[in-house]
Amino acid sequence: MSTLTAPHSTQPGPAVGNARGSRVFGKFGSKSRMDPTRNNTAAGIAAWLLALLFATPVLWMILTSFHSETDAATNPPSVAADLTLDAYREFFGATSGVSPWPPLINSATASVLSTVLVLALAIPAAYALSIRPVKKWTDVMFFFLSTKMMPVVAAILPLYLFARTVGALDNIWFLILMYTSMNLPIAVWMMRSFLAEVPEEMLEAAQIDGANLLLILRRIIAPVAMPGIAATALICFIFSWNELLLARVLTGVVAGTAPVFLTGFVSGQGLFLAKVCAAAVVISLPVLFAGFAAQDKLVQGLSLGAVK
Repeated sequence: MSTLTAPHSTQPGPAVGNARGSRVFGKFGSKSRMDPTRNNTAAGIAAWLLALLFATPVLWMILTSFHSETDAATNPPSVAADLTLDAYREFFGATSGVSPWPPLINSATASVLSTVLVLALAIPAAYALSIRPVKKWTDVMFFFLSTKMMPVVAAILPLYLFARTVGALDNIWFLILMYTSMNLPIAVWMMRSFLAEVPEEMLEAAQIDGANLLLILRRIIAPVAMPGIAATALICFIFSWNELLLARVLTGVVAGTAPVFLTGFVSGQGLFLAKVCAAAVVISLPVLFAGFAAQDKLVQGLSLGAVK
């Protein structure tokens, strides 16, 4: 009686399977992977296109400022028109005799002095709300925030009546006071987040050495929080420089600011587009210079505390 034997299995071994899998992976796996270099290039191109999209109105404004009023008013606009400096001569009073320097000086005075006052008030307030928090400090912060909820136009009439009663109309010092009160809440909010990043060990060591509050603010807190202070100062300066409604209502000939002077070029008769663009370019230069000068501090300050 013969016995039946099972046939031997002919399945491939592990080595063969691994080799076949590696061939398949090598043939198709590399194609399915995403190339990081290609992704970075695409992201860079998209970022440049987005930047050009946002910069196009500004570039068009600069180009229009070098055109004549006739070329600036054509529809569609003429890109290849002749360039001229007539709009800038008009802005600096070559033909009208009206100088832009008093409004520019008023804007610089109001913006710089109000920013200094805001920092002088916001840093101690932020110190009390972050490093040495008072009781119910969250209620204080929400009170500061609530002052920004009411639009300025809702309070412009009481402010005008008050300024007329006390004789503060067309007064640069009253405008500085308004700018200080306008920027103080947001400065306190920003400085509190910046001062919260100051290590408490440094403050305790300074107190052990006998340093008072003013010395701690000047020698310890100010150097550490300098990026945040620079960012807050730049934002307050920009808000004060660009403010129009308060300056339009509360000032006149003596204390008029640069934005108010800019609106004077808008006329119901005649062409004014090139002159307005030239005035906007000149008035924007101080803000651009301040932004470029504090660029590194601004980036550090706005990113301070974002990553733990």
